[in-house]
Amino acid sequence: MERRKFLQNGTLAGISALALGGISNAAQAAGANNASVAGKPFNMNYGPHDGMFKNSANGGNFLDQIKYMYDQGFRSIEDNGMLGRSPEEQSKIGELLNKLGMTMGVFVVDTGNNWKPSLATGKQEFKEAFIKTCKASLETAKRCNAKWATVVPGYFERTLPIGVQTAHVIDALRSGAEIFEPHGLIMVLEPLSDNPDLFLRTAEQSFEICKAVKSPSCKILYDIYHMQRNTGNLIPVMDWCWDEIAYIQIGDNPGRKEPGTGEINYKNIFKHLHNKGYKGVLGMEHGIAGKGKEGEDALIKAYREADSFI
Repeated sequence: MERRKFLQNGTLAGISALALGGISNAAQAAGANNASVAGKPFNMNYGPHDGMFKNSANGGNFLDQIKYMYDQGFRSIEDNGMLGRSPEEQSKIGELLNKLGMTMGVFVVDTGNNWKPSLATGKQEFKEAFIKTCKASLETAKRCNAKWATVVPGYFERTLPIGVQTAHVIDALRSGAEIFEPHGLIMVLEPLSDNPDLFLRTAEQSFEICKAVKSPSCKILYDIYHMQRNTGNLIPVMDWCWDEIAYIQIGDNPGRKEPGTGEINYKNIFKHLHNKGYKGVLGMEHGIAGKGKEGEDALIKAYREADSFI
């Protein structure tokens, strides 16, 4: 072989080796970075639900799911059905959360009357059922270290003027606040969009009621999915009602799935909440767009993306 060609081939081989080495190093660095991000706590405090990682955790047991959630960087949970769990299970969940340093988010104060005309009617039977459930909720909260409990006042009583219905709801909520306030438990009123019969529909309406109840134990649950469907204008409405908002939930619209599957700019909303100094739980009250473990992996990826506002 001619010396000139030999030198050219040697030079090209060297360049190729350097290039391949650079690509390999970059790939290794990217892999190491992804691995370090996987267990890193998120910038905001997102709270998954039972069942959200049933395919990724061992057997889908809720306690195993909680451990898996922690390993993925989540630092809270929420569980709408906590009130229906046995006292023993509630205590086990509370003990695990305490061990991991995780926060218990909301559970629902479920009277069995949330999906029919109830508190707005002013009838004593509904008020008594609400008070009884508030007392049971207090015991549940102690076992699982909960600080917030969701309250839904039920449906409109359309035979009564709206002002009278509102007064009935305020009266019942004051009774609940009297139970919760000495123990630092906060009932968070959730305006919903599921159907037009629901009495509580907007954050502004909830704001008015909270001001009338006048208790630190009566605040607003601002569910971004429901508020997008009912009113939109998410950030300005949030700011108007800010001093009565104690809890926030997530769900994209349409579809009520994870951020990035609908029309809501969650990265911008999370950045806004971060800038306002919000340190509370952001409950992941939504479904999953994908299937199986792949869908659960995609869910985590979606939250990593929406959370990358810093």
